[in-house]
Amino acid sequence: MNQTLEQPIAVAEPLPRRSLQARVSWGSRLVTIGGDAPVRIQSMTNTDTVDVIGTAIQVKELAIAGSELVRITVNTPEAAQAVPHIREQLDRMGVDVPLVGDFHYNGHRLLSEHPACAEALSKYRINPGNVGKGDKRDLQFGQMIEAALRWQRPVRIGVNWGSLDQELLADLMDRNSRRAQPWDARQVMYEALITSAIESAARACELGMPANQVILSCKVSGVQDLIAVYRELARRCDYPLHLGLTEAGMGTRGTVASTAALSVLLQEGIGDTIRVSLTPQPGEARTQEVVIASEILQALGLRRFVPSVTACPGCGRTTSSTFQELAKQIDDFLRAQMPVWRARYPGVEHLKVAVMGCIVNGPGESKHADIGISLPGTGEAPAAPVFIDGEKRLTLRGEGIAQEFQRIVENYIESRFGAAV
Repeated sequence: MNQTLEQPIAVAEPLPRRSLQARVSWGSRLVTIGGDAPVRIQSMTNTDTVDVIGTAIQVKELAIAGSELVRITVNTPEAAQAVPHIREQLDRMGVDVPLVGDFHYNGHRLLSEHPACAEALSKYRINPGNVGKGDKRDLQFGQMIEAALRWQRPVRIGVNWGSLDQELLADLMDRNSRRAQPWDARQVMYEALITSAIESAARACELGMPANQVILSCKVSGVQDLIAVYRELARRCDYPLHLGLTEAGMGTRGTVASTAALSVLLQEGIGDTIRVSLTPQPGEARTQEVVIASEILQALGLRRFVPSVTACPGCGRTTSSTFQELAKQIDDFLRAQMPVWRARYPGVEHLKVAVMGCIVNGPGESKHADIGISLPGTGEAPAAPVFIDGEKRLTLRGEGIAQEFQRIVENYIESRFGAAV
């Protein structure tokens, strides 16, 4: 059936965000959050904060991987005493990434008794569910806000369904029981999370905290729960929002769950910072959570971090694993070079590379990329045409195709992006 469209098909794009803009800084490094600023990547160390050198090294690794804020646990007086020394080590290494202090239960005391810790941190995370009970709650919450005001630090009020304010939850459940048509337990829990976050933010502002220095989060571990909560949270407030599943899980499960939840919300214009709370697999680097977060943002077209590599998935026409090996080699090579290239070759993160496995889609995909190679499939002539800027430029043959193509990519980057310096 032949139909003519009256209007072109609209290009899918993430909706604009409508939050206030917060500022987190250390030294000359300023990281803006919210408003029209890029969606920021946050991560967290899993070292013992008392281990100054070990923690500083991991913070550096996370920062090099692309984390723009790094959170560290501050749970004991010893940890609080270590924080300024961690900051000193990072400064010596030239790592100016802002540090976020993660406080629970005793944060009011640690911030007041260890001013050097309060000063060395760039942002404080407060959990209203465990800041105190009864009459102590307002007092201890106020002490943490007082420290933030003294040192001019923003705060993230981070509610977590695993440590939700039980008094608030009980009150909401009691009120719910008197409804003509009571909500189910999950809906009450949603309301408790959102109410805790927004009322705590309002209390911080009453104490003098500027509204644009308050960031909110409502962490849950279910994908649909996170989407439901943040849609409503974004509807009710304009504070910058931090997104992330509280326990994403390990490996494929954690990656898929985080991607599914965060992508839906980011596409709807919800979220100003993100963290992928991935449980590292044995031997896996902590930086994997940063890589996944950056891939989510890049896949949605919200940010660009590294050149993209389009690679053939393989089928019965590609019994050789050569294209798989080459695709991985090129991808690893590009990622490894980015810390240097980012400064040397401005714009290199927009480069598109294609590594394809046979004649069916290989030439076409290679033409769409800035630079691409179409490797021979099963039964095809042992030749690999290379396309540069949409045109076939040369054909590689022999055993050294991988090394030759890597040199071609390097030369292309130098000629195209080196002139921008």
